[in-house]
Amino acid sequence: MSHYYTNDPNLKEDLRTFAYNYRHCQLQLKTDAGVFSKTRVDFGTHLLLQSLPELSGEILDLGCGYGIIGLAIAKAYPGTNVTLADVNLRALALARDNAKNNAITNVRILESDLYAKLEGTFNYIISNPPIRAGKKVVHGLIEEGFGFLNAGGSIFVVIQKKQGALSLLKKMEEIFSETKILNKDKGYFIIEARKI
Repeated sequence: MSHYYTNDPNLKEDLRTFAYNYRHCQLQLKTDAGVFSKTRVDFGTHLLLQSLPELSGEILDLGCGYGIIGLAIAKAYPGTNVTLADVNLRALALARDNAKNNAITNVRILESDLYAKLEGTFNYIISNPPIRAGKKVVHGLIEEGFGFLNAGGSIFVVIQKKQGALSLLKKMEEIFSETKILNKDKGYFIIEARKI
């Protein structure tokens, strides 16, 4: 069975396009079979984006999929530098097309299994983590993320309560000295952990 956090070159193409508005910036997004939430921006991602503070500096969208989080931020904050990373090659091709089609140039898009091929540090790491990849992967995103954050930087995640929000919150509290729930709606938690 194919999953959005793996590569399956045998998937049939099923291209779709839809619009999304973020902080007065309109995006046209192309999606395809084999990527997460291909028909619309899912509620969790939307809630995460709407819950974020003003952003600046170096930003990482980890597990970027077709690029919604990173591209929305890059378009809304043209002074930022946004890195989008994913292990799914089809998703990365879509993210590149979406960046080009929306005239977004302050991004770099690369293949990486979590942080494996990333270099440097970031002011913010933002993710709708691949819950179905398992607890080890999701918790690894937090554990390794600490070392990729600048001092004063934050990691933001969205996760449903029924999919382990309280367990992930506990993991974040073990690693980071400042952790808080930014928002909760329809069972989704938006959690921020800050590196002091």
